[in-house]
Amino acid sequence: MVQFIVYFGAWFSNVAIYTLILEFGVSPIVNAMVVATYSLPAIFLAPLSGSLVDKLEFKKFMITLMSIELIMTLMYMFISDISDIWLLMVFIFIRMTAASLFFTAEMSLLPQVVKGDELRVANELHSIIWSVSYALGMALGGIATNFFGTHYVFLIDAFFFLIGIYLFSSIHIAEVKRKAEPFMQMIINGFNYIKNHHLILHLMLLHAVVALTSIDALINLLTDFHYKYVIAIPLAIGWINATRALALMVGPLIIGKYVNKTNLHWVMFMQGVIFILWAMVEHNFYMSLFSMFAVGFFTTTLWSYTYTMLQEQTDQEFLGRVVAYNDMIFMIVAVSTTMFIGVASKNGIALSLITVMIGLGFIMTGFYYIWFKSKYLTSPMKNLTKL
Repeated sequence: MVQFIVYFGAWFSNVAIYTLILEFGVSPIVNAMVVATYSLPAIFLAPLSGSLVDKLEFKKFMITLMSIELIMTLMYMFISDISDIWLLMVFIFIRMTAASLFFTAEMSLLPQVVKGDELRVANELHSIIWSVSYALGMALGGIATNFFGTHYVFLIDAFFFLIGIYLFSSIHIAEVKRKAEPFMQMIINGFNYIKNHHLILHLMLLHAVVALTSIDALINLLTDFHYKYVIAIPLAIGWINATRALALMVGPLIIGKYVNKTNLHWVMFMQGVIFILWAMVEHNFYMSLFSMFAVGFFTTTLWSYTYTMLQEQTDQEFLGRVVAYNDMIFMIVAVSTTMFIGVASKNGIALSLITVMIGLGFIMTGFYYIWFKSKYLTSPMKNLTKL
């Protein structure tokens, strides 16, 4: 319930932010920079965040993080014109720092509650809740922004965080006994742990490829170039993202139980082909709605399966640090994808060609997984054979 409320609130205000920057008339590069700001904290703060999660008490830490998100959401209300873009990016950075730390703590706590195949199911449920929150948040956020304006949306969003904090404070979380280890030593040990476990590094890279689906900047540009002539900007952004989120929710319910370590590469191939097919029709708003469903259909399963593989292979005492570094690599790919979209569009590359390139990235990853499988999955490993 807490996850649903907090994630719903986060996506609910995203439409307002994207609408705000489009109404300011920012360039494709500035648009991409604002979107990329969402991912920067996970990149720059990974060594610190992972060690904090492995050191601090979960409950107090997570309540503090939600409180920071609430305050930053209220600060969005002070953004009034294009000269405030940099201030907006600062607020987004602080809020997403708290959100990134919350996610790291959440994904470190989960394997301590459930194990084995239940962990895979729990990760899928986590993704489904995220997707439902995303779908409803984007769709209702688009409607609310269109009818009430951005500032009222930010106020409503802050109210959601208040409810989330109240509910989370009532949850009992059994604390894990922590090692009395100096903070800097924890950072060094975490880095060395990953460096000495090549399997974990490969699993991080496989999981990070899912970040190629970080196409908010592409959707914003398609809305600016094509869709705004068909439907209002907030409705276009909201409904396209809601359609994709619906697929993110439905996909694992249909194909999740059929995906395993022997056929995962086919899911990656299918994801790439779907992006290429979308590129052919993305100029059409209604065809894009259909395409967005196809784009999102395999994404949740790819995310949850590769994440479970990583969690199962990581020793519990290093889980927070591994999750943080994994999030860092994931966000590097997400930011790189976002900035590539903005820079490529600014330099005259067609959005359809950009979309095809993203699809080719998934296809190449499918071949990378085939190599990974032949090298690492032919011999027994700690828990991976359970998958």
